[in-house]
Amino acid sequence: MSSLLSQKKDQPCLKKEFYDSSSTSSTANTRSQRHERLSRLGLTRTEVPNDSSTNHAESYFLQRQRRLSARKKAEEESMNSEYKKMYEKAVVTNERLKSRLETSKQDLAVIQEQLQTAQKQRACDSSSKMLEAEKKESWSLKKRIADMEEQLKVKAELKMENQKLKDENGALIRVITKLSKKKKNK
Repeated sequence: MSSLLSQKKDQPCLKKEFYDSSSTSSTANTRSQRHERLSRLGLTRTEVPNDSSTNHAESYFLQRQRRLSARKKAEEESMNSEYKKMYEKAVVTNERLKSRLETSKQDLAVIQEQLQTAQKQRACDSSSKMLEAEKKESWSLKKRIADMEEQLKVKAELKMENQKLKDENGALIRVITKLSKKKKNK
């Protein structure tokens, strides 16, 4: 087991030596490939340390961190776009509800105006009905007054006629009394 551990410890060194020997021959090629990878990740040359100052493990770690940060940025942008979509949807819903509220307020105002005019008309109708009732009552009172005046005229005429009849009756009684005295005297 200890031999396996010692071999694993030695392997990075072997890889490093292998990379160091091969890197001198293809330095230009690896730099252009590295530049391509960095540009895909959205990094510039100044953000990555020089090959000579870092080993491959550090560069792998840096690349991994950059990929993770790029993935995190992509997820954040995705979340932001989802939130933006949700926000836009909420804004649209709010605008629709606001317009419905305004429409409802206008409808309410129209209905209130109609109610007020109906109440005024009802008051006018009731007052006109009262006027009609008062007119009928005054007409019936006028008719009654006219009937009473007529009855008073008839009564006055009857009184005058009654007085005439009384006067005539008194005159007849006098004449009859005079005649009966004459007859007795005779």
